[in-house]
Amino acid sequence: MASSPKFSHLPIERLLETPRAVAAGVPEGFDALLLGELARGAAGRAMAILHVARDGNRLATLEEALGFFAPDVEVLSFPAWDGVPYDRVAPNAETIAQRIATLAALANRLDANKPLIVLTTVNAVVQRVPPRDFIAASSLKLQPGNVIGMQELIGRLEISGYVRSGTVTDPGQYAVRGGILDLYPPGREPIRLDFFGDTLEQLRAFDPGTQRSEGRREALELLPMSEMALTPEVRTNFRQRYVALFGPVTGDDPLYESISAGRQHQGMEHWLPLFHDRLATLFDYLPGAAVTLDPLVDDARGRRLEQIADHYDARAQALERKAFGAPPYHPVPPESLFLNEADWRAALSGRNAIAFDPFERPEQPDGTVVVSFAGRQGRSFAAERQTEGANVFDTVSSHAKRLRGEGKRLIVACWSKGARERLAALLSEHGAGETARAESFAEALDVPPDTIAVAVLPLETGFEAPGLAVIGEQDILGDRLVRRARGKRGSDVLTEVSALAVGDLVVHSDHGIGRFAGLATIEAAGEPHDCLEVHYQGGD
Repeated sequence: MASSPKFSHLPIERLLETPRAVAAGVPEGFDALLLGELARGAAGRAMAILHVARDGNRLATLEEALGFFAPDVEVLSFPAWDGVPYDRVAPNAETIAQRIATLAALANRLDANKPLIVLTTVNAVVQRVPPRDFIAASSLKLQPGNVIGMQELIGRLEISGYVRSGTVTDPGQYAVRGGILDLYPPGREPIRLDFFGDTLEQLRAFDPGTQRSEGRREALELLPMSEMALTPEVRTNFRQRYVALFGPVTGDDPLYESISAGRQHQGMEHWLPLFHDRLATLFDYLPGAAVTLDPLVDDARGRRLEQIADHYDARAQALERKAFGAPPYHPVPPESLFLNEADWRAALSGRNAIAFDPFERPEQPDGTVVVSFAGRQGRSFAAERQTEGANVFDTVSSHAKRLRGEGKRLIVACWSKGARERLAALLSEHGAGETARAESFAEALDVPPDTIAVAVLPLETGFEAPGLAVIGEQDILGDRLVRRARGKRGSDVLTEVSALAVGDLVVHSDHGIGRFAGLATIEAAGEPHDCLEVHYQGGD
């Protein structure tokens, strides 16, 4: 695959010459192209970029778009915990795995001159994270020939957040069969460790679906599966901080009791400050990196801080306990876990901070430099789709000819390879001209100027910029009925019950808040069925 060239129309040097700048005329889609150019830097000086997206959907879309526009740039994702602030439920294991893998990659980054883009969200960046020394101390490199007892390794896995399972299928699980230990570390492939006594004889990758070994591996970097480790020292410090903050524990307190006994507790991540001497921020892992911001990031950050304050107040006033008799929940102060307005300003101080704006913007009275990239959202063909007797592809073909006449490189962005094949054939049939498949932006620039590059590039809408036009599949055909899946969903709700303890509060989609009483087997249509037993107010 050809490397991605510089796109000469982009005045990125001006953005990097000032601590505060607005990149105006940068619609969605065009922002991924600009991020790649920023990471490659000016005058051959590669950079690290921390991009803050509004939400998880924007992060996923940008990650896919960067795979097309900047395949030569390393891209790491740092998602937010799913759920709400001060939840009783632990974040999803895959989310934790992704976060830890990214923190480990940043903590161990050796080549500061290599272009790097870290994608995160507002919710993730305003939350504090474990410090670098925790990631370093919790990591372990395993190689054939290492002398380490299996029980010693199992103990390390337990305090690092791994869960024992009969069969390893998901990140954070481990299983033991005789002298073989299977485990699935965060951000890594599943690995089968073969022991002979206390000697690690070999490492083999395996498929979690078939459980078949797939080949030997020379080494494994074992990362923690939790953002805290329940070592004896950590547990002692937790108890001291908990009592200092909330007073002596005199009654039933499941969290305090579980941690004191060295057991994982559902949702204990929400007391993260009590497990560490100090917490860091994502900015601390990227010293000197430029920060780029999605449109409306400030609005999203304001809403998040309001949500944090609301949930903290509800927990502090014990509203849930008064209404439902729930176990005690003592929330840590918001400033210990989240960045307030002053923390946010301090984190951006001394960095290049660049706000993206899809529209043109006048010069700012506060001295913020505005650099126009003269981009705009592309044309939608909604009117033609709704006009009886009109053929939308005839209109698209005429529009494509006009764009090429203006000297623009033309890319048609499709959601899948199948859609790419269909659209390429339809465009040719309706006289749009020659088409060529492109797997990357570099390949799209290499096609002849009078040829339409057709690519798999899942954008909601196309865009136009100097020298370039992208027409999206959705611009032509309208909203997709089926979206690309953003994450893996469990096939059976009962597989998630292991995350619940009897007495936990749950929310039913139809009936609302109730208390989980355990699993029950009932007979229906002459067959036994496993069900969840949930009790509601009034004994329902």
